[in-house]
Amino acid sequence: MAQPILSANHLVKKYGDHTAVNDVSFTIEEGEVFGLLGPNGAGKSTTIAMLSGLFPPTTGDATIGGCDVVKQVAQVKRLIGVAPQDLALYPTLSGRENVTFFGQLYGLHGKALRERVDEVLGYVGMTERAKDAVKTYSGGMKRRINLAAGLVNHPRLLFLDEPTVGVDPQSRNHIFESVERLNREQGMTLLYTTHYMEEAERLCYRVGIIDRGKLIALDTPRNLIARLGGGIIQVGVAAVDEALAAAVAALPAVKAATFVTQAGVNGDGQPPGEEGRAILKIEASEGNAALLQALHYFNEQDVDVLSLDLLEPNLETVFLNLTGKSLRD
Repeated sequence: MAQPILSANHLVKKYGDHTAVNDVSFTIEEGEVFGLLGPNGAGKSTTIAMLSGLFPPTTGDATIGGCDVVKQVAQVKRLIGVAPQDLALYPTLSGRENVTFFGQLYGLHGKALRERVDEVLGYVGMTERAKDAVKTYSGGMKRRINLAAGLVNHPRLLFLDEPTVGVDPQSRNHIFESVERLNREQGMTLLYTTHYMEEAERLCYRVGIIDRGKLIALDTPRNLIARLGGGIIQVGVAAVDEALAAAVAALPAVKAATFVTQAGVNGDGQPPGEEGRAILKIEASEGNAALLQALHYFNEQDVDVLSLDLLEPNLETVFLNLTGKSLRD
């Protein structure tokens, strides 16, 4: 079996009495997009800082490409690229000048440097604005140049630390597409940290969920979601009926029941586009039991069921179940 490109073993980082990272272990396979998911302050950025050689762990060890991140940090830095959460750009320089500067730090020069700078600017969709000063960019454009700088040295492993925080939808989509292309076309390995669960579901092969410095779950998004066992049930009924919603919400296997998009309900008590129908969303703690209980109740009360859809839970549901708080705390 091939050696993982990254192996982290019992990483701990303490600042006085505060433990920022607490006994974190995981591996990343070559060619994988690995997500580290958690709320702000969970320990994601600290983990990346240790793995990228910015500072050593208090205890524990890690290797990248077989090189120890503390004892062989120079070799590690040649294998990795980093797009940090805090932008590492010079505002008075142009986007091209910033990327060129970082390429020079990695020893690139001449024609090879110019061609690589052109290539990565194209990857992040910044060719047309490359000559403009970074201080004139939007937040999303700065993030994209930050990503280009992390790519300039042809890394085997790219660390992306919350790359879409505060960006516009266009730049966010560019970053998603860049990640997918880098992985698909170049086989690049990526460690992607985020507190947006939909990003991890779209991009990541496996996800580690970190909270209060501890890794509390690690699996594929699909397996994590399946392990939860709940889900969403959407039931079409004749019209909005809050008494019906309250009664369904009180069923043992149901966590909540509400009519969806109340702001979009028309004067007849029906969501637009759903003639003769209102949609009751049932959040289940136990999917099969909730479905059976709801259908039994509808039958007892002579409620006509006009449609029925079963939706899988998502990573936010998983995280809430594990930690009891929102991913965006």
